[in-house]
Amino acid sequence: MLAELRIRQLAIIDDVTVPFTAGLNVLSGETGAGKSIIVEALGLLLGDRAASDLVRTGEGKAVVEGVFEIGDAPLVRGWLDAQGIECDDGTVILKREVAASGGRARAWVNGAPVSAAQLATIGRHLVDIHGQHEAQALLDEPSQRRILDAFADALAEAEAVREAHRALAEARRAIDTLETRREEAQKRADWLRHVVEEIEGAKLVAGEEERLHDDARRLAHAEELRAIGDDVVGVLESEEEGVLARLGALQRSLAQLARIDGAAAERMQCGLDGAFYALEELARDAAAYRESIDADPEALAEIDRRRDLVFRLAKKHGGTAAAAIEAGRAAREELDLLDRAAFDLRSLERTRDAAAATFAAAAATLTAKRRAAATRLAADVEQWLPGLGMPDGRFEVQLVATPSPSEVGAETVEFRVALNLGHDSRPLARVASGGELARVMLALKTILARVDHVPTLVFDEVDAGIGGVVGTMVGDAMRRVAAHHQVFAITHLPQIASRAHRHVVVTKAPRGGVTSADVAVVEGETRVAEIARMLGGDPESATSRQHASELLASGVRAVEPPAASPRRARRPTA
Repeated sequence: MLAELRIRQLAIIDDVTVPFTAGLNVLSGETGAGKSIIVEALGLLLGDRAASDLVRTGEGKAVVEGVFEIGDAPLVRGWLDAQGIECDDGTVILKREVAASGGRARAWVNGAPVSAAQLATIGRHLVDIHGQHEAQALLDEPSQRRILDAFADALAEAEAVREAHRALAEARRAIDTLETRREEAQKRADWLRHVVEEIEGAKLVAGEEERLHDDARRLAHAEELRAIGDDVVGVLESEEEGVLARLGALQRSLAQLARIDGAAAERMQCGLDGAFYALEELARDAAAYRESIDADPEALAEIDRRRDLVFRLAKKHGGTAAAAIEAGRAAREELDLLDRAAFDLRSLERTRDAAAATFAAAAATLTAKRRAAATRLAADVEQWLPGLGMPDGRFEVQLVATPSPSEVGAETVEFRVALNLGHDSRPLARVASGGELARVMLALKTILARVDHVPTLVFDEVDAGIGGVVGTMVGDAMRRVAAHHQVFAITHLPQIASRAHRHVVVTKAPRGGVTSADVAVVEGETRVAEIARMLGGDPESATSRQHASELLASGVRAVEPPAASPRRARRPTA
């Protein structure tokens, strides 16, 4: 349970500590006193979006801390263990800071830093906050479906249906894609064959444009290149003036040097030998190059024809020989598709049929759990209706099979009610007033909280549109819920406040020239005065205080909800 909530520098709150107890905790106060800020602070602590404008004017940051006593709660302890966060004494402390500068909000669990997403995860295991807007969300089909699935413990089955539907959709898309490609290939078959024949027939080689260009230049300048080759060979091998002949004279000089300075001659001889061999190799290479040059007009004409072919195909299919080769490969692949499409389609159809069977089985499993749970949920809700001021109320969960099952299953879910005697059931959205809707939501939240094992329930002014005897019934119902959960209710109704195990009052007053909110636990005569104020009377009036005392005395005990009668046990309507 939530044992304590401390709020600093948030909106109009300076520094307050709100103590809670097991059972029903009620927060009351004048309109605008700051009650909603308490809930907003709790939301921040549980991972809601943090805005810098929440920080109190003139302060650098707002801080919210909550102390939770978790006992042996397996979900909470399992999450803490998974995150490596210690919890030795059964106490979990959540902390959230919001900077006025707009920087990123920071959060901690038992002193360990966590993200807002992690804070929200553990928050869902600790507290369930229900406000007025959530009652309106109850009116749409997806919300009703999620409530039924949660009650049925069918969230895993619902996810399995979504996954199976996704796999089936992917298989169907693969078949559609293949059939579309095959149809396009059939329409283009003649063109594709032409592309394959001319590109594969040309036997193109990637990059051959450059090689053909070089070959053409050599053949076009054959005479000039042979003359240059002759010059190079002459310079190296001329009998009198050639470089190699002159190196022979140098050899004789080194022989003379060797007789006087052998070490120097040996060193120079090594250099001479290396130069001689290199030049000799150069001479052979130049001679070979000269012999390779052949002024062949026919060869040049053939190269020009090849260059024209490569240029034409490259221009037609992408700009280069490599691009043309790729175009031919793609055309060949499309033609091959026509040959193997029948086989591929049979394989994809088998995959689709298997996915369809898996989806059908998953949807059937989910439907079975929903049908069984729909009967139980209707009976459980109907147990609460008399105690919430709707003695003749009937509640049904109608399942309507859809023509084509979807990712959410094979049926739609609709909550139907008949809240007055003699009337047929109708969709909840069409027959429930704001007050009636809030009471139905209170019953559903109470039932789901038991299923989800959420220890603390927060009801933020769900008493809108009710009062009198019905308000008393709602207060009694909340007190009954408080036998199994810690309940925290913000209310304007004295009937609900009088049922609380702990009553906290929020007040607002100037302090140091700045408006600030404060909280206080009221007991005894102070609580009597607050109930008298909520009744609309004078808190100092003896009559008002007597009325308040009587109301408090009537709320000492809550009556357990009656057992469901056979008349109210409903089967889901297919």
